[in-house]
Amino acid sequence: MSRGVETPAQNEQQQEQTAQYVFQLATGYIVSTALQVAMQLRIADRIADGPRSTAELAHECGGCEDALYRVLRALASVGVFEEVAVRRFGLNPAAAMLRSDAPGSLYDMVRWISDPFHLRVYADVMHSVKTGETAVNKAVGMEVFDYFAQNPELSRVFNNAMTSFSAMVVPAALEAYDFSGIRVLVDVAGGHGGLLTGVLDRHPAMRGILCDLDHVIAGAKKRIASIGLQGRVDCVTTDIFAAVPEGGDAYLMKHIIHDWDDARAGLILRNIRKVLPKNGRVILLEAVVAPGNAPDFGKILDLEMLLLPGGRERTADEFRALFAANGFELTRIVPTKSPLAVIEAVASNQ
Repeated sequence: MSRGVETPAQNEQQQEQTAQYVFQLATGYIVSTALQVAMQLRIADRIADGPRSTAELAHECGGCEDALYRVLRALASVGVFEEVAVRRFGLNPAAAMLRSDAPGSLYDMVRWISDPFHLRVYADVMHSVKTGETAVNKAVGMEVFDYFAQNPELSRVFNNAMTSFSAMVVPAALEAYDFSGIRVLVDVAGGHGGLLTGVLDRHPAMRGILCDLDHVIAGAKKRIASIGLQGRVDCVTTDIFAAVPEGGDAYLMKHIIHDWDDARAGLILRNIRKVLPKNGRVILLEAVVAPGNAPDFGKILDLEMLLLPGGRERTADEFRALFAANGFELTRIVPTKSPLAVIEAVASNQ
């Protein structure tokens, strides 16, 4: 038999592996739902000091032992938690990242990504595919940020996730990009200020302006006060599609431009262009979609943008064109050790 030709048995094994892979993808929502259970019950926190039985956990959580066991068994089968003895579970590296109180925790992000709200919206994905419109409007009768304003608990979950994500992104951005020389940094739609306060902590002479919607700013003020930076941050309620605050040397946006199509993203950029001083800069933290078929978090996140806010993830060329159309020149894209790159632009000579 010539070398490199698969035998029937090898071909059958390959088909079985491929089928298992496809089934794993198709049942992803089931695993996501199981993760949501573990998040809401804080299972990783409860077993942080050592393995515990599902009987103990269910009694403590007020749940059904058998149902909880089946959820944790399923998670262990995909590498989250470990059944160390019959009906007794402990942490493994993946589960340890779900602790709410651990450094590098993914708790808040996973809580948001696996929230049942997503299941409601993604059930209407075909609406987006056929119309190009958001699915969230069809699912809940309004756009996503309006829905957050009317559902404070979901808004809290989302904002906690964004703050948690900032905690991962900030060190990577500060390592890769030099923020020095900025006197006043304006964080546009900056949520609870996780990114802004991280930059200010590294640069003690810098001041910040945080702007967002009123219900977001209310939570931001509490967080900023809790870390003692209220004296260096002005919190401003604003509609960024109408105007952004004056007074900044640089305008920062993390995961904001990707929320919007080119028309609305352009409106935000033009509002910044109106108040940007000479030699000012715009700094974005965004995913930059890579070409080819390689795994890319940005390509998955792009579907979230399609279905929820109606935005998109962009390639380097698409960022360059977006800036150029709105009075800016892309100066550089700086990769970081996080999923986001630092994208810098200055006012063009138009």
